[in-house]
Amino acid sequence: MLESSPSTSGLPLNTSSHSEQIALLPYMGKWLLLATLVALLAGTASALFLFSLDWATATRLANPWLIGLLPVAGFAVGWVYLKLGSKVEAGNNLLIDEIHDPKNIIPARMAPLVLGGTIVSHLFGASVGREGTAVQMGGALADQLTKVFRLDHQQRRLLIMAGISAGFASVFGTPLAGAIFGLEVLAIGRMRYDAILPCFIAAVIADQVGMAWGIHHTHYAVASVPALGIWTLTATLAAGVLFGLTGMLFANATHALSAVVKAKLRYAPMRPALGGVVVAVAVWALGTQRYIGLGIPTILEAFHQPLPAWDFAGKMAFTIASLGSGFKGGEVTPLFYIGATLGNALGPLLHMPFSMMAGLGFVAVFAGAANTPLASTVMAIELFGPEIGPYAGIACVISYLFSGHTGIYRAQRLGQAKHQRHLPEGLRLGELQAYRKKNGTPPDSGAPQP
Repeated sequence: MLESSPSTSGLPLNTSSHSEQIALLPYMGKWLLLATLVALLAGTASALFLFSLDWATATRLANPWLIGLLPVAGFAVGWVYLKLGSKVEAGNNLLIDEIHDPKNIIPARMAPLVLGGTIVSHLFGASVGREGTAVQMGGALADQLTKVFRLDHQQRRLLIMAGISAGFASVFGTPLAGAIFGLEVLAIGRMRYDAILPCFIAAVIADQVGMAWGIHHTHYAVASVPALGIWTLTATLAAGVLFGLTGMLFANATHALSAVVKAKLRYAPMRPALGGVVVAVAVWALGTQRYIGLGIPTILEAFHQPLPAWDFAGKMAFTIASLGSGFKGGEVTPLFYIGATLGNALGPLLHMPFSMMAGLGFVAVFAGAANTPLASTVMAIELFGPEIGPYAGIACVISYLFSGHTGIYRAQRLGQAKHQRHLPEGLRLGELQAYRKKNGTPPDSGAPQP
């Protein structure tokens, strides 16, 4: 289900404006309560997660020998999910599927499983992020309220969307981007405005809850933003194309590796164990931890000084190996790293400030890989200031278009095709390749077509 009729909002249809406003009051009261509860749960969970993540990162940096145990850690995470987490293995894709086609309450164990799996991944040196963990915790915890308040399928959809927004907002400190992300991530080219109230309330309050627990988010500073001109816009367009192609490459490579590993290794715990061997050996061979973990120090460097041009490729390779082999975490912070370092490298080539280009890459590669250009643009404004807004909007939209009909979330639906009109509405991204083979349609090159 991609669109809602007016009646699905929970408000009765009425021609009288006064009675419509009166009917709005209990509706608002209900969703203010539910969204606040979701925010308290998601914000608290994100705070626990971020504190644990800081501990895991500091412990690994102080004890680099822990990286040698990454294969063992990978096996342990895979075994726990095999025994306890088969129903929640799909992660973010499970949340998206349940919103589109509600069937079963998401098991509450999704939250502790993904929390523990992600902390273990970071402690022993996998290259994973944090968005997936926060979103899964927010969505799973929110869905537990379904039975408590006896919500129907439509109301349950809104509740899970609010949980997604709350998790995203509280883990990154971007409440507006978090709210829009929950509305935008479900389907390409289509947003669900019936959830706009719970998503915004949950995102804003969850961010405040995280800060109340003492969470401090990383501050990124763009040194200068040039005035709009022919060259600056042209350079932004060119960079947007490269950011979109990079996001597409990341998503496709991660899915392809995951498929190969699953086909070759039937016993699930062996997949992250093998991935752990590859990552640990690569870290030892390179003699650096630069491309594992969140990589926040390197992201910060991208805003302050020129970096090696290959940093984005190094992070991409380590993250694809980690996520493709089954380690738990998220894709978004690694995408921030990839985008910021790629933008840093493109700055001198395009005669643009590398700090600003790092900021554009930070959000635009994510926009292309996640198919969320609006949330990414708003995130740029929240993180870097309003001056970068016009450039971020152009870069994110171009990246979104050139990433093609692919993405990191295979459960995303096609609401409205980016440019290929023959693609059917409602198709899952994970089913797109099979559809094309069956119907003989051309593969998506990622480039817009007339």
